[in-house]
Amino acid sequence: MDLIAALKKEFKTETTTTRKFLKLVPADSYDWAPHKKSMSLKQLSEHIAELPHWVHMAVYTYGLDFAKNEYQPPSFENGEELLALFEKSVKDGEDALSTVKEEQFEETWQLKNSDQILWDGNTYEMIRHALAQQTHHRAQLGVYLRLLDIPIPGSYGPSADDQNF
Repeated sequence: MDLIAALKKEFKTETTTTRKFLKLVPADSYDWAPHKKSMSLKQLSEHIAELPHWVHMAVYTYGLDFAKNEYQPPSFENGEELLALFEKSVKDGEDALSTVKEEQFEETWQLKNSDQILWDGNTYEMIRHALAQQTHHRAQLGVYLRLLDIPIPGSYGPSADDQNF
């Protein structure tokens, strides 16, 4: 099995679906959250939009240390900026998948905060983790949209809004 080809296919499928969801984020609800422990709609959307870039980080770095302030979460002010952020992130991820070599998959990759290791794995696992996170948080966004009474698109088939049940 060609792992790089499989990752490229999954990346394309997931980003195509994610794009449909991000296009629906309503500007008048950016500060809304379904619970006090939940991210706001804007925070969740920012995180989803940046996740394809994490594939780039997985390929071109050996980790991320939050204590070193290497990471600055992206921000947007409107729907156009959100989609531009996502498209840049997608391009970064696609570029990384176009250059990665399978030998890199076994290289160690860590997410940490100073001496505290938050995640420990290898490059391949971080690429898969980034893709899984995109799917996970997109599902959260779907719940947010549903609670805001916004029809949601299907992800792996039609949604209840795509059919007459």
